[in-house]
Amino acid sequence: MPDAVPFFCAWMSDPLRVASVVPSSVALARAMTAEISNQTGPVIELGPGTGVFTRALLARGVQQRQLVLVERGRDFADMMRIRFPEARVICADAASLAHQDLDPFERPGATVSGLPLLSMAPAQVFAILDGAFRHMRPGGAFYQFTYGPRCPVSRRIRDLLDLEAESLGWVFRNFPPAQVYRLTRRT
Repeated sequence: MPDAVPFFCAWMSDPLRVASVVPSSVALARAMTAEISNQTGPVIELGPGTGVFTRALLARGVQQRQLVLVERGRDFADMMRIRFPEARVICADAASLAHQDLDPFERPGATVSGLPLLSMAPAQVFAILDGAFRHMRPGGAFYQFTYGPRCPVSRRIRDLLDLEAESLGWVFRNFPPAQVYRLTRRT
């Protein structure tokens, strides 16, 4: 619960940036990272917030030095630098990802997103996904959760970026319950 206070304060100051009054649950973090391992290589995390997905990635065997954490909020970015000193923390809007120099040893194999895509403009969602897939190696996957009943990335954006989406299921041990999606390039 110690992370609930800074998370709630961030939500109070900018509800569209944070989009939830509490951090994601450990159960959601496990579901979001279930397909990721130390074999995935570097991982981009968008909107790490207080680090619940970051901790789940580490539990899956991803090394801190293989993490690129992109966080727009200065408060959360500073927290990530303290908690995960070997990770690369970039304080920037995820929509600028295509223009960021991530400089990993190898191209990332996955992106994990804690961003509230449903509260964003379509152009912003397009820029986030386009940037993530530009950095990831072929076969890389983008993991996103949503509180809604369908994929948070519209069919139009998926078609423009040649992406397919697959639901990996619902996580009911989260407030509110969330559905996890994997987006990949069409083959």
